[in-house]
Amino acid sequence: MTGTPKDAREAARKRIEERRGFVPHLIIYLVFNAGLILLWESAGGDGFFWPGIVLVAWGIGLLMHAWNAFISKPISEADVDRELRRAGYPTEDRSAQG
Repeated sequence: MTGTPKDAREAARKRIEERRGFVPHLIIYLVFNAGLILLWESAGGDGFFWPGIVLVAWGIGLLMHAWNAFISKPISEADVDRELRRAGYPTEDRSAQG
């Protein structure tokens, strides 16, 4: 990220798309897995709860999507500078770059 308004707009657009894409992902997860549970139940519902494998595996992906859409922050220039300083590299003085 170079810090230009175009880069900022692109980053904002990507975060909006992540947020908007989460709700359909959640709805598909719920409907599909409810169908698997109904299928398991209609087959007798005895023994191993095999829909649980899909629920957990897909649920991990859904949680990762939620993390990216709602919790994680985009990487800023200050984050990059802080990491460079931590690694012992010099950083640019951003206040002098008007």
